[in-house]
Amino acid sequence: MATHDVRVVRGARVNAVAPGAVWTPHNPSDKSSKDITQFGAQTPMKRPAQPEEIAPAYVFLASALCSSYITGETLPIIGGYAGG
Repeated sequence: MATHDVRVVRGARVNAVAPGAVWTPHNPSDKSSKDITQFGAQTPMKRPAQPEEIAPAYVFLASALCSSYITGETLPIIGGYAGG
């Protein structure tokens, strides 16, 4: 039995959230003012996420009610995809 299968049988689910640019109070402490004004501008939404915008992704994956059938997934929360 594969390691992944053993974890599922034991009830363990392993998922991840992969956030892009997220604004926090710590951002200005290690960046220049020019870098701060451009932070997140490269995303399709042209701005960084706010923590409250990405928090539901963590709650979704932590909730057995919402995600009990999900394992081995990564949710990219990056403000959209450009081009295509």
